[in-house]
Amino acid sequence: MKTSDFDYNLPEELIAQHPLTDRSSSRLMVVDRKDGSLEEKIFKDIIDYLNPGDLLVLNDTRVIPARIYGIKEETGINCEILLLKKTNEEDTWECLVKPGRRLHEGNKIIFGDGLLTGEIVNVLDDGNRIIKFTYEGIWEEILDKIGVMPLPPYIHEKLEDKERYQTVYSKYEGSAAAPTAGLHFTKELLSDIKAKGVNIGYVTLHVGLGTFRPVQVDDVTNHVMHTEYCHVPKETADMINETKKNGHRVIAVGTTSVRTLESIGKDDGTISEGAMDTQIFIYPGYKFKIVDALITNFHLPKSTLLMLVSALSSKELMLKAYEKAVEDKFRFFSFGDAMFIK
Repeated sequence: MKTSDFDYNLPEELIAQHPLTDRSSSRLMVVDRKDGSLEEKIFKDIIDYLNPGDLLVLNDTRVIPARIYGIKEETGINCEILLLKKTNEEDTWECLVKPGRRLHEGNKIIFGDGLLTGEIVNVLDDGNRIIKFTYEGIWEEILDKIGVMPLPPYIHEKLEDKERYQTVYSKYEGSAAAPTAGLHFTKELLSDIKAKGVNIGYVTLHVGLGTFRPVQVDDVTNHVMHTEYCHVPKETADMINETKKNGHRVIAVGTTSVRTLESIGKDDGTISEGAMDTQIFIYPGYKFKIVDALITNFHLPKSTLLMLVSALSSKELMLKAYEKAVEDKFRFFSFGDAMFIK
């Protein structure tokens, strides 16, 4: 299976640069896996495709202002640090750094006129740095003062309201990117969905920047996934098992929810409370254990996310849907339109 099999032509003007005023007014492409039909709706119409007894699973991670700017203590050069993932050591993070060639083990970086100091304690094989931070006060408050929301590299316009890169149900801080399929939901829509008899459960996966890294190998099976922390609480696990037992659907909101459920789910189709660092790579041929349907955005060409959605439907149907989306000028990527694979 070749990476090039998952390529498609996307005009740059279709990459959404800003969120819509009304989250739930995005367009929605409904993909029917049984008959291969494609239907266009508005996102709030998703409620018409959800049945009483179904379970909607949302990722309640919250994006941190993970891009911080400082100066190298020894030379005063400007530095840009992107917090990727908290390590097991206190106040220590795996980070992307710029300029990489000038930042070595033992170097110190000063942020916010001394509000925060970071020391590079290790340089990893992939070039990422492990940085130990020291500060006085509360980490979250300091980060909120000096940090910038880490928008994906394909978004070039400034985001005026930081909350628009958060889901309305975001709760646990730790992501370097938003679980973007969830950006379409409003509190009102979720309330209407609940009132219809659809259950709602939450999992947590802290999204890393590996999400945006292109697949560099020709053979898909040789690609190594980044690790991301994920957790399924007992309440959600119980809801999933009950949903399955009663013959209803588990509908994942976003590829991050899929990766969480399929990482912690068991081969017999059940799931227990659990947490782990997952490296799961889902591509065509994968047998799903938990997820029956998916709400997702439109993903980058040749990306692991396009491979994942192709595994749930088929590569041929996905590329047909993407071709139709380009033809009909859907908005793509993080702030773009949505798809429901039923």
